[in-house]
Amino acid sequence: MPIEFTLNRQSAVATDDQAEMPLLWLLREDLRLKGTKFGCGIGQCGACTVLANGSAVRSCVMRVADAKGLSIVTIEGLARDEQHLHPVQQAWIETDVPQCGYCQGGQILSAVALLDRTPNPTDADIDAAMTNICRCGSYVRIRKAVKMAALRSKTSQL
Repeated sequence: MPIEFTLNRQSAVATDDQAEMPLLWLLREDLRLKGTKFGCGIGQCGACTVLANGSAVRSCVMRVADAKGLSIVTIEGLARDEQHLHPVQQAWIETDVPQCGYCQGGQILSAVALLDRTPNPTDADIDAAMTNICRCGSYVRIRKAVKMAALRSKTSQL
């Protein structure tokens, strides 16, 4: 029986023989969505983070079968188009967060999940939620970008 889910607002189907495969491999190898990165392979670093029904999950330890019926969003599907970036993506650019950029897709999706649950996060909230590893050490700029995105989201709702 096929494994059906939504991927970046479109229907997606995986086959039974892909059921035990990590979702990361389906995304990168079969669907050619290269923004979700392989880092550690054990769910610790966060380079493979995607949104599953709005929650940040590590796709390297999530089986394809576990995506059944879920809405999965990768970094490629976050913005509506190149002219309409998500507020977190825009804040990332304006704050000049990335250095090497490898972890940034996962970082951005973790920040989106945080702001969806906690629209006005404190430094402690950000530190607790942003467990992705950045080898370049851009954590101060990450925190600044999350706060900028939160402020923009709050003012756009007024």
